[in-house]
Amino acid sequence: MTEHPSTTLGIIGLGYVGLPLAVEAGRAGIRVIGFDVNPSVVDIVNSGESHIQDVPATHVEKLVEGRCLEATTDMTRLRECDVVSICVPTPLSKTRDPDVSYILAASKSVSEGLHVGQVIVLESTTYPGTTREVLLPALEATGLRVGKDFHLCFSPERVDPGNPKWNTRNTPKVIGGITQECTAAGVAFYEKFLDTLVPVSSSETAEMTKILENTFRAVNIGLVNETALIAERLGVDVWEVIEAANTKPFGFMKFTPGPGLGGHCIPVDPHYLSWKMRTLNYKTRFIELASEINSEMPYFVVDKVREALNRKKKSVHGARILLLGVAYKRDIGDVRESPALDVLKLLIEDGAVVSYHDPFVPKLHEEGVILESVELTDEVLSDADVAVILTDHSQFNYVWILENVRMLVDTRNASPRHDSGAGHSWIVKG
Repeated sequence: MTEHPSTTLGIIGLGYVGLPLAVEAGRAGIRVIGFDVNPSVVDIVNSGESHIQDVPATHVEKLVEGRCLEATTDMTRLRECDVVSICVPTPLSKTRDPDVSYILAASKSVSEGLHVGQVIVLESTTYPGTTREVLLPALEATGLRVGKDFHLCFSPERVDPGNPKWNTRNTPKVIGGITQECTAAGVAFYEKFLDTLVPVSSSETAEMTKILENTFRAVNIGLVNETALIAERLGVDVWEVIEAANTKPFGFMKFTPGPGLGGHCIPVDPHYLSWKMRTLNYKTRFIELASEINSEMPYFVVDKVREALNRKKKSVHGARILLLGVAYKRDIGDVRESPALDVLKLLIEDGAVVSYHDPFVPKLHEEGVILESVELTDEVLSDADVAVILTDHSQFNYVWILENVRMLVDTRNASPRHDSGAGHSWIVKG
C-alpha cells in the first residue's frame, strides 16, 4: 500500500457512491474524513461496520482501526481536507425537475472551509452546467479564484451495485475541470488510487458523458420493452427473438425487457437532460418516448396477472398474489425506483392480497406500503393464486418454484421454458 500521509480526502455523503470511494482511497494510504448528515450512518462507519452491500465491513473496520477513515457530521472539518468529493443525492422533484438542494447545501459547507490549494470534485449526477453554474459562484464568492487559488472538477460516479467485476477502483473514471489546471489537479489526485483516468475538456463534457451513458441504456431498454409489447401481440416469444438476434457478432447489443426501470440512475438521469433542454426550448423526443414506454411496463405486468387469473375464472380482487423479488435488479437489496413497487401498488389498488419474498429486502416500507418478506416454502408457493417473478435473484430455485406454483408470470425470463412457442412469453404457467 502506497502511503499518502500528507493528503486528506473529505467525502460529503457516505452512501453507495461515497463509502466505496472512501474505502478505495483509504486502502491506498490516503486519510479520509467522511461527512454525512445522518448520525446513524456516521456511527455505523465509526464502529467499523458497513451499510453498503458492496463494501465489506472488514475493509471499513481495518481502515477505522488504522485511523485512515473516520466519519463525522461536523462540516466545519472540511477545512482540514486537501480534496473534497461531493457525493450527495440529486433526486427529481414530483414535476421531474432536478432537485439540487443537496448540492447547494454541500457547496455552502465547502465554501465556508475553502482554502488555497484545495481541490473540489462534484460526483453527483446532474444536468450539464451544474458545476459551473451552481458550485463555482458559491466558491468564488469567498474571493478565491478557480484554477488559481483552488480547483473545481466534475467526475461522474459509475457505480454498478452488485457487479462482481467492475468496481470503484477499476472502472475508468472520467473527469473534467473548469480549467485545464483544474482537470490536471483532479487527475493527479485520483490516479493515486484509481486504475484509469479519462480527462475531458470541461466539466460540462464530463456531466454530459454521464447523462449519455444512462440515456443510452434507458432508450435501448425502452426499445426492447416496446419490442416485447409488439411480440406479445404477434404471438412471438420476445426472449427467443432477442437470443437469436444476439448471435449476430456485430451491430447488435443485447438488452432485455422487464417490468420497468429501477435504480437511482437510469430512470432518473435522462430527465436531468430533458429539463435542461426545456430551458433552451428543445424537446428531447427519444428520452420522453423511452420514459413513456418504460413507465407503462408495470401496467403491462398487471395485465398479464389479470389474464392469468381470467384463465382460471378468478378476479384480481381478493386474489392471493406472491411477488418474487422487489429489488430493482438481481442480487442486491436496493428498491429505489423499483418497478416492483409500482406493480405491488397497482395490485393492491385492484383489491389483491399481495405478499412478497426477497432474500435481500427483509422489510418494505415505501410510500405507505408496509410489508415483510415471507419465507418461501412449498405451502407459500402453492397457496398463492399467482406468483410473479419481478427480480431474477440467483438464489431463487426456479425449477422448484415452477413445480409448486399454480400460476406463474415471469417478467425476467428466469424460469424454465416448457415450450418455445407463441403466447407464453410472460405467463409461463397458468
